[in-house]
Amino acid sequence: MPAPFRLYNTLSREVEAFTPAEPGKVKLYFCGMTVYDHCHVGHARAMVTSDMVARYLRHRGWDVDFVRNYTDVDDKIIRRAAENGEAWNELAERYIQSTQEDFRALGLAKPTSEPRVSTSMDTILEMIGTLVERGHAYENEGSVWFDVASFPEYGKLSRQKVEDMRQPDEAVPGKKTPVDFALWKAAKPGEPSWESPWGPGRPGWHIECSAMAQATLGTQVDIHGGGLDLVFPHHENEIAQSECAHGGELYARYWMHNGLLTMASGAKMGKSEGNAFGIKEVLQVFPAEALRIYYLQVHYRSPLPWNVDALPDALGLLSRLYEAKENASQMEGTEAIPAVIAGLGKDAERVVELASSFPEKLYAAMDDDLNTAKALGMAFELARAVNRLSNHKKAKKRGGPIAKLALDAFDVLAEALGLLQLSGEAFVEEVKDKRLPPLGLTREGVEEKLAARVAAREAKEWDRADAIRAELEEAGIQVMDRPDRVEWRIRLDVREEA
Repeated sequence: MPAPFRLYNTLSREVEAFTPAEPGKVKLYFCGMTVYDHCHVGHARAMVTSDMVARYLRHRGWDVDFVRNYTDVDDKIIRRAAENGEAWNELAERYIQSTQEDFRALGLAKPTSEPRVSTSMDTILEMIGTLVERGHAYENEGSVWFDVASFPEYGKLSRQKVEDMRQPDEAVPGKKTPVDFALWKAAKPGEPSWESPWGPGRPGWHIECSAMAQATLGTQVDIHGGGLDLVFPHHENEIAQSECAHGGELYARYWMHNGLLTMASGAKMGKSEGNAFGIKEVLQVFPAEALRIYYLQVHYRSPLPWNVDALPDALGLLSRLYEAKENASQMEGTEAIPAVIAGLGKDAERVVELASSFPEKLYAAMDDDLNTAKALGMAFELARAVNRLSNHKKAKKRGGPIAKLALDAFDVLAEALGLLQLSGEAFVEEVKDKRLPPLGLTREGVEEKLAARVAAREAKEWDRADAIRAELEEAGIQVMDRPDRVEWRIRLDVREEA
């Protein structure tokens, strides 16, 4: 059987023991993208969170059916397409392709299913028809509205009372009460529409996820997730329409919501706020794993501040792990571990202690509401111990058996959290590719400087050689003289000009 774990449930406001409807299987639904523009790093946090959940549960032995949708019929899509003078479906398809490029670049595993609103109309219409038949929805002038008063539990997710909810400034024609919400919108000139029993139109925002979840996972979801901003009204409305359509059956057993990216002012990051940083732009200058570790360094439910040092600092954290992985991979030797400890001392003993207990402790952290911050803290502790051991003059020749324990631990981290997917060498090269341009440098330019330094050293022009090295260091390049070669890396404590 898969290992048990505990998960915070937004519905109960408590961390609960996780029990899926079917033993060993997890039906996981995360709200995906509304595709009217390119994705930004605020979106990426929700997507990395969903990837982390699916990845970890699979690592622990669960059979995960992971669904993430695309909203490709929406007011914003229609409005943007009209502004651009293009067909709404062409715009949506273009941004779906862009989003998929971003997700691949982020290293996200492909979900089991990625339904779209535009191809889910039959299920949407069927669900709306059921709600009308059961008295939970009503038609007026070609639109269909959900009758909030017909669902006494409305507000149970967001803990809001209907009478306290903010009322629209103007009444919407056709609605019984201001809090009722649209299931089907009557067609307007120039907008896409589909035929329905109530006339041509298109679905409202909320009904789509209920219908797509039903079509892909059945009438009940084990875990439903998304950003904290979706609790109300989107997820609240999903609960109402799904449970009414399914005869009162619980829609989602657990609700999980990730915290939002915030700016220094405390404002949410978003396109409407004009403060969004695109995934494509960010991944041009930082490795994807730097963005991933930036998200995972805090608990998924916590707000996460964004500033100019966010990714440089995250890259520094990531580099510590890769440095330790590389140092461990270079250690050799076949002695028994007690003999290695006797020869290398307490630093070796510390690596054995941390590496041997790492999987168990990582699982304990992750099984307690997916505490990636605590799990990464233990990874950094192990990395420090490995890097400290690597400074021992005999570690490279004798530390192999101990290093193997550390490498096994790093493999667990890689599979469970999606980090350390590259070799140490590949990581260093990726950092060069992405960090040189922001520093105003090129590989060719650095190599020319290093060649000039080698020539100066061969000519015993030590002052000139030292001056070139100082110039490179000032520019952000760390020069490392090896017995048979010269290596160089990007200094991660150097920031590009704002």
